[in-house]
Amino acid sequence: MDPINIIVAVNLFVSMSANISGAKKGMKSKMTSVVERPKSFLQKIPPNIAALVLVLTIAAIFNLGVFSEEIKAENNMLRIIGLVIFIAFSWIQVLAYKALGDSYSQDIVVFKKHELQTKGYYKLIRHPQYASQILSDLGVGIALMGYLIIPIVILAEIPLFFMRAKLEDKLLLKHLKDEFVEYKKSSGFVIPFIG
Repeated sequence: MDPINIIVAVNLFVSMSANISGAKKGMKSKMTSVVERPKSFLQKIPPNIAALVLVLTIAAIFNLGVFSEEIKAENNMLRIIGLVIFIAFSWIQVLAYKALGDSYSQDIVVFKKHELQTKGYYKLIRHPQYASQILSDLGVGIALMGYLIIPIVILAEIPLFFMRAKLEDKLLLKHLKDEFVEYKKSSGFVIPFIG
């Protein structure tokens, strides 16, 4: 098996295990502690697209849905760059989820004791978990030369996660008012310094 594929597989397994442990707190939260959970296709569709990318990534590790070995060899430096992006942003995502602590949820919600996270990556951008999801998925698509992964990330994942992040901002503004307005002034949306 290709060394890049092996590194992707190992990092994918380890970072997913870390994500699961980091998300346990938020996943244990009871629905009774939820103040608002908007009804929207953005609750399920973006995470399902990310799950599809995960399935395609696993397939690509085993050379399904990837460009030929010749194309991979010609683009080896590009693949290494993609690998570095994938590894870096998969771990930024782990740290972003862990930083949310009790405020983590797979759904777009506001809890009764919701705390606005403004430290670490959240000091620079309001949605590091989405930015890192998109960049790690693009990176893995490039690293594996997955011709199915990259178009799905560009055409579906990016716009859906941006819409989901906008909905989260709207919800946080509604419930955290001035605290969120102040935070928004000093943080970027999904790119540092860009509102």
